[in-house]
Amino acid sequence: MKLHSLAISGLITLDLHSLNNEGSEGNHLQTRQVEVVDEKGELHSVNAISGDMFKHIQAEHLFLIGKEDAISFCDGCANFDPNRINADKNLKERFKEFTKKDPASDTQILDEVIKKCLGDDAEGILITKEVGGKKRAIGRKSVLEFGWVVGRPDKTRTESYFHVKFDRQARGKGAGSDTGENIGQNIFHRPASSGQYAVVLNVDLFRLGRNDISMAYAIPPDEREKRIRAVLKSVLFTFLKPNGAHRNTQNPHIVNFEGVITASNSSIPSPLISALNSNYQDEITNIAGYLNRLSSNSISLNRFSRLEEFSKHMVDLIEKVDVDN
Repeated sequence: MKLHSLAISGLITLDLHSLNNEGSEGNHLQTRQVEVVDEKGELHSVNAISGDMFKHIQAEHLFLIGKEDAISFCDGCANFDPNRINADKNLKERFKEFTKKDPASDTQILDEVIKKCLGDDAEGILITKEVGGKKRAIGRKSVLEFGWVVGRPDKTRTESYFHVKFDRQARGKGAGSDTGENIGQNIFHRPASSGQYAVVLNVDLFRLGRNDISMAYAIPPDEREKRIRAVLKSVLFTFLKPNGAHRNTQNPHIVNFEGVITASNSSIPSPLISALNSNYQDEITNIAGYLNRLSSNSISLNRFSRLEEFSKHMVDLIEKVDVDN
């Protein structure tokens, strides 16, 4: 199956989680709140998990998948270094024959980066180092676009709970030490949020392996197919195991995941509407029908009402991936 792009619009139910926080005030940990406008134009303050958090979750899964599937990484990504190719000491060495008078082109540099690394190819990178005879500032946009995971105003609540770090020797003495060290029987307040969260995700699968400067693919079709499968698996695993803060004692209860997966086999984009709109599933279904009138069978659509169904549809897509030669 030829996949050009994929989009997921969903509503994930998470209970008693603390995946994303803004900081602390005294001994109170502050959860992240955002302002949103609902479908009726009314403003609400709601709990939310940043797209950065979910992107990090997905990137960590991709790193593990790539290792298992023997897909190449640069030295930075091989160590899950956030600097990625900029931490690769060998990149400069591979272009040592170029000089300031005769530097390598940005296209040549980006080709090499894409060939070398699944992480830089999929997750995006800004190359900011001297390589190939001159200093560089080459940007590569991520093929994955995560939105904020936003709580529905009428279905999301956050409360703060009292906790204490139990110390047998300091029991009854209260918190801390004169030096400010984190010792003794400290008390603190930690938030826990429960609710239904709107998810939006777009994946431009056609860009995997493609040099956005030359608009040509830098890797062969079989390697592109491996990378597409790896990215789709990482997306699936992101919703099966959403990592984040405080999971040692507040591992979120994943109660349900419902929504719509749309996939395009052409330049027609996969339709995407937030679940903050209560009618999002029907609207996406109708839009897909209209788009298929422009180009027959260009958009495929799968609704899911449970995490189990989401997993099945994603595995079906992964098994059917096929890249044209």
